[in-house]
Amino acid sequence: MKQKRVLIKLSGEALALHNNEKNIEQAYDFNQVNTIADVLVKAHNEGVQICLVIGGGNIWRGRQAGSDMNPATADQMGMLSTMLNCLCMADAIRQKGVKALVQSAVGMPGFADNFDMHKADEALENGKIVLFALGLGHPFFITDTAVVLRARQMQVDEILMAKNIDGVYSADPKTDPNAEFIPEISYTKALEMNLKVMDASAFTMLVEGGIPAVKLFSLKDPQNLLRVLKGEKLGTLLHK
Repeated sequence: MKQKRVLIKLSGEALALHNNEKNIEQAYDFNQVNTIADVLVKAHNEGVQICLVIGGGNIWRGRQAGSDMNPATADQMGMLSTMLNCLCMADAIRQKGVKALVQSAVGMPGFADNFDMHKADEALENGKIVLFALGLGHPFFITDTAVVLRARQMQVDEILMAKNIDGVYSADPKTDPNAEFIPEISYTKALEMNLKVMDASAFTMLVEGGIPAVKLFSLKDPQNLLRVLKGEKLGTLLHK
């Protein structure tokens, strides 16, 4: 594995137990959590320094909120969901013999350390997997924006986005039968096409920043993460 340091974004839905209709039945499928932890630990043991951000969609999505709920409150609930997921995954990682550090964008004494990029860097160099929770600590910023910011702060070689879709499409393939799969695209072109892979602020940071590549792929098979780290062409490559 040639990458020294990566930031992996996992969708919260990847941790969930789904029923036959593909709807979330329970927030956690612990067999899946352990399978993902196994893959992360294997990559770590092969020399990859891993930063991890996990969405909160298995527990809460802002769009679930009733019309009477303050949107900022709904977003805060979503951010708290990311902390639950980080604590869950960190525990699974530790049970496999690898140290893990959870850092939070908002002070949560007793649960996680405050975000500190120097301490996070030191932890990575000392063999820990580092998990970043609570996004940017402010409502109205989606998790992907936090992913790019943390990736730039930690100077990662690339971002790996493990989603519930197998790559980037010209439109939503669930609603548009003419949607075309895009195997490779530049950050600028993706921003111009208004592709709903990340929000505009995340793409803008990618255009301006030093992250050479983002790889978006499906985590339906958790082994895809190892395949991507080994250089297999899966999903979509976004680049400068």
